[in-house]
Amino acid sequence: MKTVSESRAFGGVQGVYSHASEVTGCEMTFGLFLPEQAESEPVPLLWYLSGLTCTHENAMVKSGAQAWAAQHGLALVFPDTSPRGEGVANDDAFDLGQGAGFYVNATEKPWAPHFRMWDYVTEELPHLLFSAFPLEEERQGITGHSMGGHGALTIAMSFPGRFRSVSALAPIAHPSASDWGRKQFTAYLGGDEAKWAGHDATLLMRKRGFDGPILIDQGASDQFLDLLKPEALAEAMAARRQNAIFRMQKGYDHSYFFVSSFMEEHVAFHAAALYD
Repeated sequence: MKTVSESRAFGGVQGVYSHASEVTGCEMTFGLFLPEQAESEPVPLLWYLSGLTCTHENAMVKSGAQAWAAQHGLALVFPDTSPRGEGVANDDAFDLGQGAGFYVNATEKPWAPHFRMWDYVTEELPHLLFSAFPLEEERQGITGHSMGGHGALTIAMSFPGRFRSVSALAPIAHPSASDWGRKQFTAYLGGDEAKWAGHDATLLMRKRGFDGPILIDQGASDQFLDLLKPEALAEAMAARRQNAIFRMQKGYDHSYFFVSSFMEEHVAFHAAALYD
């Protein structure tokens, strides 16, 4: 692992690190914020998964999450959204290829050799983090925005007991029924829709739910509402009687202005669960 940069922030350290990934077969970069408390003891970890077109840097720079994480003594990890580099498949569209990994393990050409973001986020990167930094593996929460909200919800429901809490901001909530999902799942996973079900938050909620609290914020003026399909997830949570809060936020769109407006509440939500 290489240290790209380390900067003092809110009493802690905001680092950027890179490493050769066996899972994706390329160099991967991630951001990690460690609060001041990590200088003396391991701290809980909150994952932030970013959306389409993003790198590790977008939320790290724009969300304001470090200030609130420092108050609560939480570490924050900001993974990249896809493999990158020479020899890694790509597409001219912004919503496929590099910057659009969708947190799945691709099985189809030309994506299969590198696009294994599910294994990267759930296996390889956690192993690296918990072996190299003072983090409490038994105290994890996960959140994300848009495609990252999709990833956070599906990962949390697929690993019972790993995460104490999950939240999402404008998640792609029902990708099997949306052009933001059907296009990528067909490309990465093939045309058999049965293989898509494990990566659809609405279908997973109907099938198994989450064994902890959920918080979801959605901008009511989001320009991508028809692609996100939040109503499907809200209905599934209600039908399951899931322990969840779902909020439509009047006037807010899909941007990082929306994300940063509610980040304080999301970090506090996770802190309450992680320190329970």
